[in-house]
Amino acid sequence: MTGVAAAPGKLIDTVVCKADPTQSYALYVPAKAGVLPVVYFFDPHGSGALPLNKYRLLADRYGFILAGSNNSRNGNDWSTTEKIWQSLAADTKGRLKMDANRMYTCGFSGGAKVASFVAIQHPGIRGVIAGGAGLPDGVGADNFDFSITAIAGEGDMNLTELVGINGELDKTRTRHRLLLFNGKHEWAPETTMDLAFAGLQLDAMAKGVLAKDPVFVGQYIKKSKARLAGDMGAGDLLKAGRECAVSLSCLDGVDKQADWFRQQRVSISSSAKYKQQQQQEQGLLAGEESTKAGYMQHFQQMDMRYWDGVIADLKTKGRGAGAPAAMYQRLEAWLSLAFYSMSNRCINAGINDQGRYYVDLYKKVDPGNSEAWYLSAVLDARGGQQQTAFGELEKAAALGFDDDRRMHQQPEFGRMELSRIKLHGKAPK
Repeated sequence: MTGVAAAPGKLIDTVVCKADPTQSYALYVPAKAGVLPVVYFFDPHGSGALPLNKYRLLADRYGFILAGSNNSRNGNDWSTTEKIWQSLAADTKGRLKMDANRMYTCGFSGGAKVASFVAIQHPGIRGVIAGGAGLPDGVGADNFDFSITAIAGEGDMNLTELVGINGELDKTRTRHRLLLFNGKHEWAPETTMDLAFAGLQLDAMAKGVLAKDPVFVGQYIKKSKARLAGDMGAGDLLKAGRECAVSLSCLDGVDKQADWFRQQRVSISSSAKYKQQQQQEQGLLAGEESTKAGYMQHFQQMDMRYWDGVIADLKTKGRGAGAPAAMYQRLEAWLSLAFYSMSNRCINAGINDQGRYYVDLYKKVDPGNSEAWYLSAVLDARGGQQQTAFGELEKAAALGFDDDRRMHQQPEFGRMELSRIKLHGKAPK
């Protein structure tokens, strides 16, 4: 490694690109000698260090360099995204001892679409980990040269999208898998990303770019069979079937145990209990889409009382466990995104009354989302209520808002003492 003033094992929040000082990225290099594979991360809010902090122990375990863009974020067009990638790729290649045959991309939400876009445009990418979203809009499943690991929380509003993409990829030659975890629309927990990273290792062994490691393969098989036994013991045949599908994808071309998992998958999926559970799941997903259609009919009716009842019902029913509760969590998250989109559209168009209506709904359905409070502060400041706006900015900061540049460039906040706001993890300026 050259040109980076940090010892391996230390996360650097900001590495400025030499050729373009407007571009930067977070970097973590594990304390492992040699030419190492690299995973490029894309966070939807441009927080490059966030996923690196979350997965740095995995980087140490697998010997992966992690680089997270600080410029890639939701709202960028594809030409901007391409420029960001060019700067990021060129700078890391110039600074680091990287394995050019083992370059991967990973993203969450809008960042997942960026990760997929980069891999589609650049043949050197060997694998994509896409969390909370899938392929770029308008791009369908195809025979890709890279592997795809799709990840979603069971309460993620985009779960149906990823299940659909995985099903379409089943019809292609693309090496792929779907990993689910107990959670919502968020970066995957470390245990789930551990499986995704293991998949990248096994993909590399199957392609012959990494020597087969019998110990690693054996450990993976042992853990997978233990998970499968647990799923079978709990009577969750859908989960058991997914475990077999994942391991079949990971081990195909690596170990003969792939055939064992294939046989187990056929046996499980042919059972009457599996078919019953599958029918129940499909019924829930169909009901979810029908409920969304009903919500859409009420978006323009400005009926706060209706939405108060809907939100209260979703929050109550989403507190339980199992598939029905997860469906209500997905609907709640879907409404959050819908109210955000309508709030943002109204604020940008100067339609303040409707903007206030949708922002208030946004805060009710997703009170822990910093963006809801930030948009509320914009409307308050626009209406001359600086003191209220200041309080809501403080609330946004307490919930994780940390975009200092955006806050200071927001014209509505021009007369406010923004230096008093302590952004998430940062001292007041």
